[in-house]
Order: sequence, then structure tokens, then C-alpha cells
Amino acid sequence: MTALLLRSGKLLDVETGEYAEGDLLCVDGRIAETGPRLSAPEGAQTVDLAGAAVLPGLIDAHVHVTAATADLSSLPSWSPSYATAHAARIMGQMLDRGFTTVRDASGADFGLADAQAEGLIRGPRVAFCGKALSQTGGHGDGRSRGTRVHDGHQCCAGLGRIADGVDAVRAAARDELRKGAHHIKVMASGGVASPTDRIDSTQYSMDELRAIVEEADAANRYVAAHAYTARSVSRALKAGIRSIEHGNLIDESNIPEFLEHDAFLVPTLVTYWALKTEGREFGLPEDSWRKVDEVLGAGLAALERAHRAGVKIVYGSDLLGGMHRHQNEEFRIRSEVQPPLDVIRAATTTAADLLGMTGEIGTLAVGALADLVVVDGDPLTDIAKLADPKHIRHVVQAGQLV
Repeated sequence: MTALLLRSGKLLDVETGEYAEGDLLCVDGRIAETGPRLSAPEGAQTVDLAGAAVLPGLIDAHVHVTAATADLSSLPSWSPSYATAHAARIMGQMLDRGFTTVRDASGADFGLADAQAEGLIRGPRVAFCGKALSQTGGHGDGRSRGTRVHDGHQCCAGLGRIADGVDAVRAAARDELRKGAHHIKVMASGGVASPTDRIDSTQYSMDELRAIVEEADAANRYVAAHAYTARSVSRALKAGIRSIEHGNLIDESNIPEFLEHDAFLVPTLVTYWALKTEGREFGLPEDSWRKVDEVLGAGLAALERAHRAGVKIVYGSDLLGGMHRHQNEEFRIRSEVQPPLDVIRAATTTAADLLGMTGEIGTLAVGALADLVVVDGDPLTDIAKLADPKHIRHVVQAGQLV
């Protein structure tokens, strides 16, 4: 038995938004007991928190742990071992920022997830999708206009794979599921980092989108869609897609669709702020940098609209290259239009619901995985306590101080 006893903390119930003063005992990787003056098992490690706040471990539901550069089109030319070395560094830094679980939105594979689970890589546990599915000329097609040949070898680093037509997208989805994908990612609109598409484009036919959803449903998995505009989001939701990534350009017409389909919205506001200020420094091509303004200003208004209507909102960052260090800044940006508790829920309970891990992560309930963040100060009154990682005193993952 391995045990860790955290004494004299303020334990946050994310559902109610209330603190309970007391101790928290972790045994064999799970939360075993909470309450005042708990007894320490023999051999337990004990840490006195002196009244610090204890939150569930944070969950970032839109990361790219292999995106060590903002020039995503260059990744397939990297050695897989070189990309893995970068990913290990990026993941370790995510853990230090309080993120004990992440959902990788394309790029990571079963190898990185297994390496983390076995302790070979220090970092958050990874829910992965493998390569995102993209049409020719879509957001996952990194070829420039003058490049014809595409090397789709699955051992290459990179975020996307090209598949066109119903039969081809079925085969691609089945292949990612075969390799253990927790979800399927599809590019349903244009994007910033892709060289040849327009942000306001829709991508994939409805038949192709529905075929991808059918394959995920058959495997008891779900589909997440990169989509910006109201039109692309509407098409994705009507096709049965569960999770909309970004959604900066949604309008009032989309809100009833989210509620009708019980879908999630995963905004990633910090990445546009970072791309605008630092993107070119970290490899973002000039043409892509010029696209940022199209989505930068609209994202906060879209978040406010969705929050006001009761859409299920999940925390995401989507940072690239040297900009990963801004991961916690998303807390501060969202707090401009959301109460701190709702932003914290997006990174805990609601994110756990999206990942299909309700009650396992994102909570301090007895029986849950012992993933915890100890914070100096009260993030419910000052979100900077989470937005600035210097306020994070301890990170516990699976009952271990990490």
C-alpha cells in the first residue's frame, strides 16, 4: 500500500463551489477518505497544507503534445524520436502547471499514452485520437499549393491524415480506433495553421461526417470537430458530432443546436492571443499569422453567448511551440465573461464528462483517482491563483506528489 495524507487543507467541492476544511487521504492512487483529523496509515507520507486550497487535478481537453513548433506543416519531416523527445518535455511542463489529464486533439498516439501510463514519460495522462481526419486541402492537409505528393505514413509526426470519400473516411476512422483512439478528430472547417484553406470554408460532406460518427458510435467512442463558423458548427452538430473545438464564430442560431444535441463546446482562446503576439517567433508562417485576426476578437463573445445559454463548456488551450507555457492563461481570459467557479468546472467536472471519466477525475470525491492541485490563495475570488502557475504549491497525480 502507498499512502499520502494531506493535512489541514481547504477542499473544494467543484459542484457546489464550497470549501470544506480538513484532511484528504490518498491510498493506492485513489482518494480514500476526507474529513477532519484523519489517521495516517503506517508508512504514509504526510504533508501539512496550512489552509491551502485543494482542487481536483486540472484537465485540458484540447492540447497537441507533439506540436513543438507552430509550423505544423514541418512536423511530418521530423524524426519520430525527435518529436517524442519534445513531447516528453512539453508533457512534463503541463504536469507542473497542474494539468494531470489532457485530451490530445491530434498528434499523440498510443505510444505516448502508454509511455506516460508506465512511468516512462512524466506528464498528464493522455486521451488521444491519433491523427485528425482531413479532406484534401483541408485543415489537416499541410501541403503548400505547389506540393502534390503527400506522405501519409503513420510513423511520421504530424497532426492530420487525408481521407476523401465515405469509404475512405470510414477506413481512416476504423484505423485510428484500431490503434486505441479515445475519440476521433475531424476537420470540419478551415483553420489558421493550414496553408491552403479559408477559415470560413466548410469541410467534408454531410455523408462523410455522418460516416465518421457512425464508426465512432460503433466503437462506443465519439467525434470531436475543429469548426469555427456558425455554418460549419451547425453541420457538425447535425451529423452527430459531440464536441466542437474552437467555435469562435458561432452565433445565436447554434445555441439551440448545442442544447438539442447535448454537445460540448471547447473554446481555445489563449492560442489566438499567443499566436498574434508570438506566433511568428515560434514558426507560424506569415500567411497563417494574417488569419488570426479573423477569429481572435470573436472568441470571447462566442464564449459569453454559450455560457449565458447553459451550453456545456470545457477548458482547452491548443497552444503550439514555445507558446505552451501560456496554458494557464486561459483561466484569466475566460474570467472576463465567466465566474471563476464556472471556469474551474470547465477544467474539472465538465471536462471529465466529455472524456467519459465522470467520477474518476475532476472531483475530490472518495473513490476518484487521486489527482489534486494545491494552490496558495483562493481561486474562487482570484482566478490568477490558477492563471499564474507560481501559485501552485503541489501537484498530486494518482496519489503521488509529482
